[in-house]
Amino acid sequence: MAGGDDSEDPTPEFYSEGAPDAARDTSSSRRVRPGTLLLASTDLLEPTFARTVIYVMEHNDAGSLGVVLNRMSQTAVHNLLPQWSDLAATPRALYVGGPVKQDAALCLGVMKLGADATGYDALRPIDGRVVLVDLDGDPEELSEVLEGVRVFAGYSGWGIGQLDGELEQDSWMLASALARDLLAPTTTDLWAGVLRRQPWPTPLLASHPIDVSRN
Repeated sequence: MAGGDDSEDPTPEFYSEGAPDAARDTSSSRRVRPGTLLLASTDLLEPTFARTVIYVMEHNDAGSLGVVLNRMSQTAVHNLLPQWSDLAATPRALYVGGPVKQDAALCLGVMKLGADATGYDALRPIDGRVVLVDLDGDPEELSEVLEGVRVFAGYSGWGIGQLDGELEQDSWMLASALARDLLAPTTTDLWAGVLRRQPWPTPLLASHPIDVSRN
């Protein structure tokens, strides 16, 4: 299951504990790429990932890596990284990116419309307006080009071929991310919202009960 095995440890380049550079994107998979959303299937009831929406940051021959977008913690960004609090999107809380390395943080940001990440060493483009943000960077400088950021404790990781195996088992549904998904407020049911914008009949799943035995 996603995030359950960090032996491959496909850690991002700007991971706050100073991990090695990310592996090159040489994956032969055509369905998943940086910027893909993984939506937990209606049959995935394991508490860690039930109803989750995962933003894929890397998917290559070394494995896959992403962060859960809809698991907010009760810890304020200000308590751990006060310098990033003003730039953090509302609610300004730390999000739980997954079960791997929850004692360290990584950050994703959304660029302002028309802004360019070129020349900012603390920004690494992922897809569209979404960038990986180095938490050692200067948030005041980056506020010129960033619309907002999300800070995540931990991440979700898959070893070589593991995610492809889970996709074959229909554990996840795939969708393309929109920049606004990264900064969605907790008042938004992101899982249902992403399903509702997919081609028919997928939107019908948005009203699927969490536990059909209680329906």
